[in-house]
Amino acid sequence: MKPRFLTGLLSLLMPAMVLAGEYDLTVDRVKIDTGDFVKEGIGYNGASPGPVMRFKEGENVKINVTNNLDEMTSIHWHGLILPFDQDGVPGISFPGIKPGETFTYEFPIQQAGTYWFHSHSGFQEPDGAYGAIVIEPEKREPFRYDREYVVQLTDKHPHSGDRIMRNLKMIPDYYNREQQTVGEFFSDASKNGLMNTIRDRMAWGDMRMMKADVEDLQGFTGLINGKGPEQNWTGLFEPGERIRLRFINSSAMTYFDIRITGLDMTVVQADGNNVQPVNVDEFRIGVAETYDVIVHPKDEQAYTIFAESMGRSGYARATLAPEEGMEAAVPQLRDPARLTMADMSGMPGMDHGNMAGMDHGDMDMNSSEGMSGMDHSNMEGMDHGSMAMGKGGQNDPFYAKGSGLVPTAANGGKFLSYADLKAQDPLYEDREPTREIELRLTGNMERYTWSINGVKYEDADPIRLKYGERVRFKFVNETMMTHPMHLHGMWSILDVGADQWNPIKHTVSVQPGTTVYMETEVDEPGQWAFHCHLSYHAAAGMFRKVIVEGGPESTQAKTDVIAKDGGEV
Repeated sequence: MKPRFLTGLLSLLMPAMVLAGEYDLTVDRVKIDTGDFVKEGIGYNGASPGPVMRFKEGENVKINVTNNLDEMTSIHWHGLILPFDQDGVPGISFPGIKPGETFTYEFPIQQAGTYWFHSHSGFQEPDGAYGAIVIEPEKREPFRYDREYVVQLTDKHPHSGDRIMRNLKMIPDYYNREQQTVGEFFSDASKNGLMNTIRDRMAWGDMRMMKADVEDLQGFTGLINGKGPEQNWTGLFEPGERIRLRFINSSAMTYFDIRITGLDMTVVQADGNNVQPVNVDEFRIGVAETYDVIVHPKDEQAYTIFAESMGRSGYARATLAPEEGMEAAVPQLRDPARLTMADMSGMPGMDHGNMAGMDHGDMDMNSSEGMSGMDHSNMEGMDHGSMAMGKGGQNDPFYAKGSGLVPTAANGGKFLSYADLKAQDPLYEDREPTREIELRLTGNMERYTWSINGVKYEDADPIRLKYGERVRFKFVNETMMTHPMHLHGMWSILDVGADQWNPIKHTVSVQPGTTVYMETEVDEPGQWAFHCHLSYHAAAGMFRKVIVEGGPESTQAKTDVIAKDGGEV
């Protein structure tokens, strides 16, 4: 084996494929080999995923992006706090990058942690246009580790993004490979009784829905750092080292449940922000989220990093080992997840008796989709403090009671909940929000249309915020799907009932039949995107433009120019 100092040096140098200071990226047609199939895709600097870009907190970066495609492109710096005209969303923050053109992004690095970048043009991101960002902090980390690895996940499908979208619009369950079987009917009848099982099937039939509608997209190969399960990406370690794993979910549509058989994990960061350490056996990473964990392998053996899709239709796999070529057993997929009526409880017409605060009948929604003028004095936040967490997570307050999606650890141990996340250091002072805006997550699976407050993006007015205010967003999920909601340009303070210790995130998952609150300090002027990060949901309409009014006059003038410029998101 290599001496410890040499392997440690290599692990730090290998990901740092882009040097500090000025950066050059090309956007290229590439071949993507998953081990199961080879397809044409889009990548950066000739590969997918693109290079790991390493920045330092406090520096100013300049990134030259050359478009070698025959179509428009863009790069969005996911989770980075920067001037709005550098955010990289065509039609909102800039026009886009034309074929053959080089566009230079310039912005200061105001944070540290694990983030990622991806195209915000068409379906280029699910077609391979993504990469990782690692930002070193100015100060020492509040946790110790000897080496680190980026672990970037995605769900690579043989079909192109455009083809997938066409198929979903024609047949919404086109990619559903886990539909219920006759054998499952008899198994349910044996367990629950024949008549109960028949009534259950008829109820789902009346709604024209299926218990198996957990994932829109199946039939993919899970990749870790561009490697399929058989290609087995491997990270080396010396027994006794503490290893930092920077997990990034760059999938188009897939939530992954992560475990490393034989190793405990300590979660130390969520979406780039330090959290009070949480020891877990398993965690679920939503689309576009990042989690940093520390593991401490003491034995000279291999360990499998197993990332199982939430619907149990596929997986990604990698290995931690003392030497190349070592492998450990790969777990079997667990039984397919099934929705329950609890996951339908947020849908219009369903019984909301146990869902306080979900009376939408007489709401007067203004053009900014806010609820100004309503009396919120008696609207309590999400008090999770009294909700005991079961060892396996069965009582997770961020899932509907009785949901079929409530995660449990494979070994019966601790599964991470949002309720476990507490900020290491508060980023903002704890203050009352100036107003509340309700965003109902709506859609029609039969027509494969997705929307916010029943209105698709192309028909919607922007959400207008005032510079300097603190807004409380209320997400009400009226669909049977999980939606990872991403607000560009500003931090999202997820309400877990911890007041000033609420975690700071850039992406917040909202489970079926639930109401989730987050607050935002409106401290970045300009125009921003706000959308579900499931690629085909955003494209089908679950998307909004946010306009922050006020702030520096020069910034507002730029906003007006961009607004007139148009462009395709």
